[in-house]
Amino acid sequence: MILAIDIGTTSAKAALFHSDGRCIALERRSIQSYLGNSPLEQEIDPGEWSRALEELLARLSQGRVDGLKNLQCIAISGNGPTLFPVDANGNALHKALTWMDRRAYKESQELLARLGRKLDPAYNLPKALWFKKNREEIYKKTRYFMSCPEYICSLLTDRWVSFLPAPGYEEIIWDNASLDLLGLDRDKFPPFVRLGAIVGGVNSRAAAALGLPAGTPVVAGGPDFIVSLIGTATTKPRRACNRSGTSEGINLCWEKGSPRHKGLLYMPHVVEPYENISGVISSSGRALAWYMDTMNGTPIDQGEFFALAAKAPSGADSLIFLPYLIGERAPIWNPKARACFIGLSLSHGRAEMARAVVESIGFAMRDVIEAMVSTGARVDELRVTGRPSGNAMLNRIKADITQVPIRVPAFGDAELLGDLCVALTTLGQFPDLASAAENLVGFGKCYEPDVSKKTLYDDLFALYRNSYRSLETVFVGLSELSRKSSEP
Repeated sequence: MILAIDIGTTSAKAALFHSDGRCIALERRSIQSYLGNSPLEQEIDPGEWSRALEELLARLSQGRVDGLKNLQCIAISGNGPTLFPVDANGNALHKALTWMDRRAYKESQELLARLGRKLDPAYNLPKALWFKKNREEIYKKTRYFMSCPEYICSLLTDRWVSFLPAPGYEEIIWDNASLDLLGLDRDKFPPFVRLGAIVGGVNSRAAAALGLPAGTPVVAGGPDFIVSLIGTATTKPRRACNRSGTSEGINLCWEKGSPRHKGLLYMPHVVEPYENISGVISSSGRALAWYMDTMNGTPIDQGEFFALAAKAPSGADSLIFLPYLIGERAPIWNPKARACFIGLSLSHGRAEMARAVVESIGFAMRDVIEAMVSTGARVDELRVTGRPSGNAMLNRIKADITQVPIRVPAFGDAELLGDLCVALTTLGQFPDLASAAENLVGFGKCYEPDVSKKTLYDDLFALYRNSYRSLETVFVGLSELSRKSSEP
């Protein structure tokens, strides 16, 4: 059996697989996150991850005669870029700053001045520099800066490492030259291991506490967005993966050497010789949850929410929602952007507002896709994954707004299936990751775009884009007022 573990932003999941790809058992557990003192601050207690691991493994072993004793391998992935410091004993010194946390805005500007390249506050280097400048005592006590999946690996193996998906990713994680220029201590940043590397074996302490066989190889599965590419077989040009959940990620497999768009990220694909062109949307599922929790007086569940949204027509009666509840990354890269409804009138009610929030996900996705297409790249299909991937209404709206077919994998948790592909490749069952993905990834329903809605959504998308551009200076002013009000 193969054990795959993925620690997401709002939920952790683990599954047992046969080596032929069949899922034996799958368990989930929610993760509690925290808002800081401003909308830019998003934190998670690393203890949530270790408690989730314990609960997931207990559930997976329950009722099994041999428990988890027949494991061949454990593969681990998780959310990022998320960063926090640990002391010499591996104890967290501060809550983890999640990939949604963008408090290190000043530090990102300092990076631009010192390194000559822009790095969003969401990434590791600005966060590490923030700790040094704003939490000096914690920085001094820090033995290592860790991210989510690497921390879980350390609990199982006592080894401190950083996952490197492929050569070339150092510039968005860290590299020695950048650490030196920023005055950050090299020895606080663990050495890199490649995707599929065996980090170590399960230690005796973890084996006794979690019911795992001591010595079981633990494999670096990597960041969740990387294993999602593998778990959806987004391993050939023109295929794009749409990671749907708290945020929305669009990752396109394309040939190297294409023209660049400044709003997108270009990194090596884990499958040679291709490139991974990506754009991450900060708030998609988070926007839906916000509406469900706050806009109806009393919270409603997802079924009620989509039933409400379905009462409104396509286009939400000419109502637009900008989903920038925690700023925005691709393609505008503006942590000061704010969410708002555009075009509210007395004719609009809760149904139209709910529909506009759902459609904002499609517009944000189209913003990223059009940036990709503007450079000559092609997006022939979107392979959707994540818990919302089974939602027919959401998939239909995405297809109609982007005018790209949405394909739904037969196994919805691409991170776990990607971990399986990595593990089986490491064990020698497949010659490479692309072969593993092509053999193990299957698909179910496909949502084709409704061409009759193209003109409507073309017009609304143009207004969506113009709304942000017109309000950009307003968002800067609101951000400044918020900063002043939070000062002591």
